[in-house]
Amino acid sequence: MNQKEWKIPYERPPIPDELLRCGCTPLLASVLALRGVTSREQMDALLHGGEEQLHDPMLLREMPQAVARVHRAVERHEKVAVYGDYDVDGITSTCLLTDYLRSKGLDCVPYIPDRNEEGYGLNVGAVDTLNQQGVQLIITVDCGITGVEEARHAASLGIDMIITDHHECGDGDLPDAVAVVDCKRPDEVYPNHYLAGVGVALKLVCACEDNTSEMIERYCDLAAIGTVADVMPLVGENRYLVRRGLDKIMRAPRPGIAAMLRESSMDARRLTASSIGFSLAPRLNAAGRLGCPSVAARLLMTADSVEATSLAVELCELNRKRQSIETAIWDEANTILSASPPDAPIVLASDKWHQGVIGIAASRLAEQYSLPAIIVCLNGEVGKGSCRSYGGFNLFDALSACSEHLIGFGGHALAAGLNIRSDKLDDFRAALARFYRDNKPAPVPEVQADLLILDPSLLSIDNVRSLDALEPYGNANPRPTMCLSGVRLESAGDVGGGKHFRLRARLGRESFEGIFFSHNERELDLHSGESVDIAFTPQINEYHGHVSVQLMISAMRRHDPLDLCRRLLDGDRGVLWAASPYCPERGDFIRVWHQIQQPGFVLPDTARAILSLAPPGMEAEKYALCLAVLQEVGLLSSPEGSIYGGCAARIDGKADLEATEIIRELKSY
Repeated sequence: MNQKEWKIPYERPPIPDELLRCGCTPLLASVLALRGVTSREQMDALLHGGEEQLHDPMLLREMPQAVARVHRAVERHEKVAVYGDYDVDGITSTCLLTDYLRSKGLDCVPYIPDRNEEGYGLNVGAVDTLNQQGVQLIITVDCGITGVEEARHAASLGIDMIITDHHECGDGDLPDAVAVVDCKRPDEVYPNHYLAGVGVALKLVCACEDNTSEMIERYCDLAAIGTVADVMPLVGENRYLVRRGLDKIMRAPRPGIAAMLRESSMDARRLTASSIGFSLAPRLNAAGRLGCPSVAARLLMTADSVEATSLAVELCELNRKRQSIETAIWDEANTILSASPPDAPIVLASDKWHQGVIGIAASRLAEQYSLPAIIVCLNGEVGKGSCRSYGGFNLFDALSACSEHLIGFGGHALAAGLNIRSDKLDDFRAALARFYRDNKPAPVPEVQADLLILDPSLLSIDNVRSLDALEPYGNANPRPTMCLSGVRLESAGDVGGGKHFRLRARLGRESFEGIFFSHNERELDLHSGESVDIAFTPQINEYHGHVSVQLMISAMRRHDPLDLCRRLLDGDRGVLWAASPYCPERGDFIRVWHQIQQPGFVLPDTARAILSLAPPGMEAEKYALCLAVLQEVGLLSSPEGSIYGGCAARIDGKADLEATEIIRELKSY
C-alpha cells in the first residue's frame, strides 16, 4: 500500500481569460497559469519561442579567445583533439565538435576516456598519449574545468588547451588555458547558466562559424539528445534547442540515430524528450558505462546505414548487459540497507561492483530510501564513487565540506563523482552525516500534484491533447501531475501476469480507465468499490480506432480526507472549492445537530479525533463542512472561538443555514 505523503492543491486553480481568448483549452490555460504564464506574450514565448530565445555565444567569458585559437588551428592545419566524457552529454559534445572541425579540413582526433581505467575528466596520461600523436591543440567538452594540473602539463609539452564545460568550478583556480568557456564560471554574464556540455560545444561552433542558424540546423539533434540526457532545464534556449532537435530527428535523422530508433522499437514520428531520456539515452550511455564509448560515438558520426545498424545492435546488447549488472548491484545494496534502514546519506562500498553502473544503482537507492546515496567501487586502496542527491540536498556543497576525506570530486548539486581512499570511508561517511544533519533540506511531499481535477470535462480528449503544446517536457518543464481525490473504484485488478494494476474510476458522471505500471492489487491493497486518491498524468490512448483518455498513474492510496478537513476545521475558506462536491444538505445538518446536542458532547482538540465522530455513512469532508456552517451561524461555539473543543450553543431566532457564506460559496462552484 502506498503510504507516501501527498500534497494536493485544494485551492481553485486559475484559468486566465486572456489565455482562453488565445485559443487555449481550459486545461492548458490552467497548467500554464500554474507555471506563471498568464498572458499571450508569455505563452508565445514558452510554447512557440524561436531563435530569439538564443543568446549570442560571444557573451560567454573567453569565447573570443577560444574562437581565435580555433581559427588559427584551421589556418595552420594543426592536429586537434576533442577530449570528451563517456556519458551521453560528453559523447554528443565530442561528436558535434569533431564533425565541425573535420568539416573545416582539420585532422581531428576524438578522445573519450575509459570510464573504468581513466575515470572522469582530464588525465595526464591521456595528454601524453595525444602529444605522442602530434596533437597541438586539445579542446575539452563536458569536462576540464578542474583540470588545473593537466592544463599545466599540456602547456609544458607545448600543447594549447581550450576548456569548454558546464560543471561547477568550485573554489579553486581555473585551469591556465588559452580559453576557459564554462557557463557556470563565477564571473559568467551569459544569461543561461544551465547549458549542457553539448550546448556549450554548440555555442563554440556557432561562434567560430559566425552563423548560428546554420550550426543549429546541423547539430540541433545532437544538442537535444545531450541536453535531455543530462537533465538540463528545458526552458529558454535549452527548450528551443531540444524542440528543434526533436523535429530534425523526426524529419531527417542521422543514420545512427535512425538505426537506434529502429532497434529500440521507437516510433520516430512520435518522438518526445521522454523518448530520448528513457529509451535512447540509456542505450547510448550503456557504451560509456561498460567501457565502450567509441561504439556510441561511431554510431552518431557514421554516414553508413549498414554500419549504423550493426552498431545499434551492439549498443542494445550492451544496454541489456548493463541492466543485468545494475540489477545485481541494486539487489545486494538493498539487502545491506534493508537490515538497518538509514537515516543519513547512504555510503556503500564494494570491490565487486562495476564502476560504470553504480550511478544508476545510487539513483535507485536515493529514491527508495529518500536520502542522498553514494556508491563506491573499490580497487585496492582507492575507490571511485557515484553520488546522487535527494530532496534538493546540494551534493556539491556537501562534498566540498567533506573534501578533507576525499582525493577529489566534481559534478553538480544533484549528481557528482568522487575519488576516495578506502581507509577514509568511515570518516567520510560520518562527516557527510554531520553535514546532512546541519543542512538537511526541508521535507517535501513525495507526491505533489499540480492540479486537482473536480470537473470531468477537463479530462476530455481535446483538453488532454492540448497539453502536447507543452512538449518537450523535462527538468523545469515537467509533465503536469494531476489528482483525483475521493473517487470511487468501479473496477480494479491486475493485468500483465500480475505485474500491473488496471482500474476504472468514476468522477461525477464520467468514468476513466487508468494503468499503474509495476504495481499490483496485493501490494496496493485497493479493491473495487473503495474510495481512492489517484495521482496521474493523462494521455490519449488509441487502440483499434478507439480514442480515449487514459490515466497514467504515478501514485495511489485509499482516500485520505484528513488534510482537506483539517483546513476546513481551521477556517480556511480558500479550500471550499475542493470541498464543493461534499456540500451538505438539510438532512446532514439535522444529523450533526442531533449529535452535538447530546449532553456533555464536546468536540476533541485534533482534526483526526473530530473526524472519527462523523455519523455513519457521512463523508468526513461533509461532516467538517457541517461543523463549519454550524459555527458560522453560532450553533457551535468554544471558549477559543474555534471548532476544536466546541459544543452546541443556542441563538436567538432561527438559523438560516442556506444564507451562510460557506453554503453560498460552495453552491457557486
